Amino acid sequence: MHWSIAEGTPLGTLWVVASARGVHRVIFGENGEREWARVQAAHPEMERREDGLSAQALAQIIEYLRGARRTFTVPLDPEGTPFQQRVWKEAARIPYGQTLTYRELARRIGQPQAARAVGQALGANPLPILIPCHRVIAADGRLGGYTGGRHLKQWLLLLEGAPLAA
Repeated sequence: MHWSIAEGTPLGTLWVVASARGVHRVIFGENGEREWARVQAAHPEMERREDGLSAQALAQIIEYLRGARRTFTVPLDPEGTPFQQRVWKEAARIPYGQTLTYRELARRIGQPQAARAVGQALGANPLPILIPCHRVIAADGRLGGYTGGRHLKQWLLLLEGAPLAA
């Protein structure tokens, strides 16, 4: 495992952790420092790298934040339950600049009554932005929660030009 860091982004400090298989974690936002400390404690063998997959993913995220990228090409390696993996895979299909409701995402994975469970799975998404859980909103147009804070979810949706409720 290795990691890269960027400070002073629109999301604050941004950490990207990668394994040999793909990007494993993206950390930022309101609880970023605490989450980063937890990841470091769980993986003391990690080393900082200015090259490799973590640096490549970090560069792509920064391009996205500058409005110069709409898709990502780095391989992903998120850890999660089979249900979480299904939710994340479907969330990754939501196009740039578009939103989808939790209920519709539940329907798309074949579990139309699981909107709340879908929200919980998105809350556990270890790869925000790369798996664009910020594009999932409540049925009434409210933003719902977000790992980095609702203000960052709104900022990301505005960056993409996604429609927001008044």
